Amino acid sequence: QVRLVESGGGLVQPGGSLRLSCAASTSIFSLNVVGWYRQPPGKQRELVAAAPRTGSRYYLDSAKGRFTISRDTAKNTVYLQMNSLKPDDTAVYYCNAATQLGTTTYTYWGHGTQVTVSS
Repeated sequence: QVRLVESGGGLVQPGGSLRLSCAASTSIFSLNVVGWYRQPPGKQRELVAAAPRTGSRYYLDSAKGRFTISRDTAKNTVYLQMNSLKPDDTAVYYCNAATQLGTTTYTYWGHGTQVTVSS
């Protein structure tokens, strides 16, 4: 079982920045992929950014050039740096991790952190 704890959300004005953190209870090096999802009010959850252990990182089109996902294996923490925030970025942001043992994929979620972009 992997526990993920997010922090860093809050209220920010349009154009501002926030850095979300996701602390994992295990070595993130052992995780096949870590990522951030978000769920805007009244909408479905969507993948914002993902960082596989190997390979290219993924970003939602609207996040490209503004958001950066990174993995700090020394701290077992995943970050999402969000710049030039817009009101449409308002959502609950969830940390996600997946690992594979044999043919079984295990997926883990944090409880979420609220990000509100408003003037």
